[in-house]
Amino acid sequence: MKITILNGNPDPDNQKFVDYLNNLVKLLELSDNSVVHFKLKEMKIRHCRGCFGCWLKTPGQCIFKDDSHAICREVINSDFVLFAAPLVMGFPSAVLKITMDKLIPLLLPYIELVDNKECHHKKRYDKEYPLIGLLIETEDDTDGEDIEIVSDIFSRFAIDFKTSSRFVMQIDIPLQEVSNEINRI
Repeated sequence: MKITILNGNPDPDNQKFVDYLNNLVKLLELSDNSVVHFKLKEMKIRHCRGCFGCWLKTPGQCIFKDDSHAICREVINSDFVLFAAPLVMGFPSAVLKITMDKLIPLLLPYIELVDNKECHHKKRYDKEYPLIGLLIETEDDTDGEDIEIVSDIFSRFAIDFKTSSRFVMQIDIPLQEVSNEINRI
């Protein structure tokens, strides 16, 4: 399986998170997965400006030349995308959110009715979009309601992205369990 990991860790000194993801990559590769691990903090990713250029001027690509082009290419060609980040003030890091926003070129500007009740963008590509999952590191004051809110928001993102969210897991779960969950996909 082809897996893309979008590592939204904003703090390179957060060794617990760094080690967890590096060890997860090794485990996934041992199961014959092809893994691309983007360390988003080290990349040049500009904020989405909402200019519609990726839909009208350069269809399928942000008009600004940054690393989001490579990320979009890997994401759309993956079987599974793992969004990974520590929670910061109750939400996955800004680095990850910026990257999530920059995936909009993978959709069209045209709107369709979903489940006969909601309007969403149409898919740009006539293919199955990758399944997604979220791996988070909680904060000291994170509670069940915080996790539920993040899970709900991420499920909404999955609908917008024409896929489904397979899980929201925390890095205090043993690595093998996370790896097994991904390998079951």
